[in-house]
Amino acid sequence: MSGDKKLMRVAGLPAVSALFANAPDRVERLFFTEKMKTQTGSFTAILARRHKPYRLLGDEELERVAGSVMHGGVVAFAEPAEISDFDPILAAEWAKDGQPLVMLDGIGNPQNLGAIIRSAAFFGHKRIVLSDHPSQALPSDAAYRIAQGGMEHIELYRTQRFAAVLKQIQGIYRIIGTALEGGTAMNSLPKSDLPDAIVLGNEERGLPPATLKACDVIATIPGGGAVQSLNVSASAAIFLYALTAHRT
Repeated sequence: MSGDKKLMRVAGLPAVSALFANAPDRVERLFFTEKMKTQTGSFTAILARRHKPYRLLGDEELERVAGSVMHGGVVAFAEPAEISDFDPILAAEWAKDGQPLVMLDGIGNPQNLGAIIRSAAFFGHKRIVLSDHPSQALPSDAAYRIAQGGMEHIELYRTQRFAAVLKQIQGIYRIIGTALEGGTAMNSLPKSDLPDAIVLGNEERGLPPATLKACDVIATIPGGGAVQSLNVSASAAIFLYALTAHRT
């Protein structure tokens, strides 16, 4: 990686711990408060061996470094994880292990992206594909913080011509689009011989028409009617749990 690549701020002990456990060589600097000194001892030892800086700071100074009050007492500055180009041929190899594929087309809020990544990691999903939609959020400080370490357990990919790519993997995956209403209840979908690819769309506009058209089936989450919809990250958690149940 180039040395001038923008560093991400990874805040909070769960996220920083996952970073050091999975990719310690990406960490360039570490800052922490007195109360986190014991918990960060193994991290500072790693950085010392690599001749990378670390420093104990007061709460207010760490808040300035973190750019947020939501820092959990420890902040690492690290090179971001790689986002690879999505390859449908490679995806065909992934399908052989029966693992579902998570695909995001226009999730705009980085906090929602982080929450979806956290849920995907929690349920054991391995990969997320991001579209080139103009609204699509990419990994950021906020996404890393909300993912609570999940970012280190998910491989991220990005693709252009999203709807066309969905058509390329039809027959390899069952493509499940998601919508607020008008689809089949997720818990009523029959099991498929193919692994599922779940496609989630923009918080306000949902999936673009071309993406919906490229899906094999459209799924919804039936509610009680008291409120119109769930936040997309909450919906994603339900869909991802349903995919996990479909595999068992």
